[in-house]
Amino acid sequence: QVQPVESGGGLVQAGGPLRLSCAASIPTFSRSAMGWFRQAPGKEREFLATISGSRAYVTDSVTGRFTISRDNAKNTVYLQMNSLLPEDTAVYYCAVGPGGVSSAGYDWWGQGTQVTVSS
Repeated sequence: QVQPVESGGGLVQAGGPLRLSCAASIPTFSRSAMGWFRQAPGKEREFLATISGSRAYVTDSVTGRFTISRDNAKNTVYLQMNSLLPEDTAVYYCAVGPGGVSSAGYDWWGQGTQVTVSS
């Protein structure tokens, strides 16, 4: 059973940065796609970014503010978030799987980490 574990969430003021981490102890980590999603109250889960090998993609709505990266030696993927807005408040999830921009492209999900941006 693969269980990604997110960390780094918390309360931050608008305009500030936050870096989320996701560790996944799987032997195929370097060959797996990792994705970041978020879900705000009353809204559907939203795709944010994915990285497969060295290829990264960030959705247009957060491009320029969010960056995804990975450290294969640490089996960890990161989501660097800058210039945070109150509307970025959500539970952030990482996932492991074949990849893509859809939730269906990921087989294992973390339990999520809360990010709250105060105005």
